[in-house]
Amino acid sequence: MELALYYPELGYYTSHREIIGREGDYYTSVHVNPVFGEMLAEQLSQMADILGEQEFNIVEFGAGRGFLALDILNSLKRKYLRLFEGTSYYIIEVGPGLKQKQRDLLEGEAGFQGKIKWLDSVKEVDKPFCGCVISNELVDAFPVHIVKQVGTELKEVYVDLKDNEFYEILNEPSTPQLKDYFNRLNIKLRDGQRAEVNLAALDWLKEVAESLDRGFVLTIDYGYEAPLLYHPVRQDGTIMCYYRHQAGDNPYVNVGRQDITAHVNFTALKIWGEDASLITTGFTNQMHFLFNLGIIRAAQGDDKKALAVQQLVSPEGMGGTFKVLVQHKGIKDPQLKGFIDCLS
Repeated sequence: MELALYYPELGYYTSHREIIGREGDYYTSVHVNPVFGEMLAEQLSQMADILGEQEFNIVEFGAGRGFLALDILNSLKRKYLRLFEGTSYYIIEVGPGLKQKQRDLLEGEAGFQGKIKWLDSVKEVDKPFCGCVISNELVDAFPVHIVKQVGTELKEVYVDLKDNEFYEILNEPSTPQLKDYFNRLNIKLRDGQRAEVNLAALDWLKEVAESLDRGFVLTIDYGYEAPLLYHPVRQDGTIMCYYRHQAGDNPYVNVGRQDITAHVNFTALKIWGEDASLITTGFTNQMHFLFNLGIIRAAQGDDKKALAVQQLVSPEGMGGTFKVLVQHKGIKDPQLKGFIDCLS
């Protein structure tokens, strides 16, 4: 999965082909309407007030074509000018093609000169910073381990090649972390059940926490908490592939030309986040998060926005599928607008 998605120049995210939008393979909430970014700007404004620092840093991982950065910064400039002037925006992007599209979109925008920097790693931010780390549909694209329960033994699924055909092999886990992962979650897979383990997400979260002095981590993605994610109803796991807006479950075709994803385990992000001093601020679905931030009011009198809001908050669609997790560090019990009346 790592090779298919991230191999230099040939991987899905590192090639120069169009992958997002009408000419690509999928849409995200960002592509529906700028109102999504406007709502995140509302939440970021409150976060900045809570932190009370003169400088506010936003670090976005995997910024796609740059539309979320554009919408957030334009909203801050329009409604919270002082915050906009004190904000630095960092984009962490591995794909050279996407990075160029982001530059083309953002660098010519009025008032953005010198405000946005592109980095290869969060470690390149000048010092432990105050602010917020944002990701939208990032964690689902990290390479995962696939395991299968065989009787009382946990096996890992490996891939080999014979006669130009991929085939799977079951063998011992490549790392004891895989068994430890399920033990810590108190999850026991059923005999024959396959599942994904996203160790890369845990490494990423630790690296983010080490770079953050005070502030928040905002993760938007599709997935479940552990009991639902590993429920026997998902006997074959959650691997999904997207190619030209068609969904499939075979990662061994269109290699390097299709997106490969696995649903996010939000329980793991919470538990391993606490190990890294990231405390859960709130957890809910996208529908409740956007409602709480005032998306209905923001769309009043604008038919185009109102139609977009229906798509963003639909409980059978994006509103229910996507979850929002915010974690904080170096702050005592922050109460965020996005989680009003929502249990964490």
